[in-house]
Amino acid sequence: MSSSSGAGKTVCVTGASGYIASWLVKLLLERGYTVKASVRDPNDPRKTEHLRRLPGANDRLHLFKANLADEGCFDSIINGCEGVFHTASPCFVKAADPQTEIIDPAVKGTLNVLGSCAKTPSVKRVVVTSSMASVLHNGKPRTPKVVVDETWFSDSDFCRESKGGKETHTKPMAYQFGNISKRRHKVKGKNWYALSKTLAEESAWKFATEHGIDLVTIHPSAVIGPLLQPTLNSSTEIILNLVNGIQPDIYGILSSGWVDVKDVANAHILAFEVPSAQGRYCIVGKVAHCSEIVKILRELYPQIQHPEKDADDKPFVPDYDVSKDKAKSLGTDFIPLEVSLKETVESFKEKKLVSF
Repeated sequence: MSSSSGAGKTVCVTGASGYIASWLVKLLLERGYTVKASVRDPNDPRKTEHLRRLPGANDRLHLFKANLADEGCFDSIINGCEGVFHTASPCFVKAADPQTEIIDPAVKGTLNVLGSCAKTPSVKRVVVTSSMASVLHNGKPRTPKVVVDETWFSDSDFCRESKGGKETHTKPMAYQFGNISKRRHKVKGKNWYALSKTLAEESAWKFATEHGIDLVTIHPSAVIGPLLQPTLNSSTEIILNLVNGIQPDIYGILSSGWVDVKDVANAHILAFEVPSAQGRYCIVGKVAHCSEIVKILRELYPQIQHPEKDADDKPFVPDYDVSKDKAKSLGTDFIPLEVSLKETVESFKEKKLVSF
């Protein structure tokens, strides 16, 4: 695709100050798009200064105040846009009031944005930033022979369960892309973030189907890479802790998918630009355990103190894989994990988050 593929076209990005969204705005501007971007407070320099400095921002970036909870507030922002990228959603795990702080903004906010899209004839396609959190949490076993793909769906009951180790049954869930059959599983505890992303995705597909909206959802895993915004996001904070020698509580169990923020942003754009794009896209570069991340960081930066290896010092085997087939059919390439980690740490150094 040429760098001018967006020339003369206007698109909207919600939650534009976020980690993925900031890179999305940057790449859209590079491709020639005019971007109408929503933020909660356009006058907060910590949220907007890095966006205003982007090449092309002076002429083609327009910032608007919007709140996910204010019904109809996206109407005027989306008016005249061919594409809408809905990235705004709470991205944290713990909250005093999960329903109000995490679930409602994710679900009602998504429906609020889609409601504005349904009223806007200029909108040709909507790309929603979902997550692997709405794919993985269903009690299905994830072993070395298992390959997760777009036919997997998280189960809201599984995410809701509060008693660790309780044996339960999930309800079968069937909608546009497949089924999850009843199965027994062990439950570890409430996962509010996964629940919010699962309910938001279910609501989005239902609404899009009922209102004839051309919808595509993007499902990244833990996102790393250079930061444009001045603040950390949750997944880069894991890397910063490892760099600083802090072993997270989840170190012993965390085997996660990792993906570069630039690949995620580019996948969003391809999902809008490629006519045949449809449905869901898992965007995962590599599944790796924290111990593998530490090993790579040790090789890149031997001078810094890292968490100690696991006691048995055996290499960790990822307990599942994620299919790249559909992502690659879109035209997505994946930056190697080693490159992403190096760029993440170099970004920490530039922002003086680490000193070595």
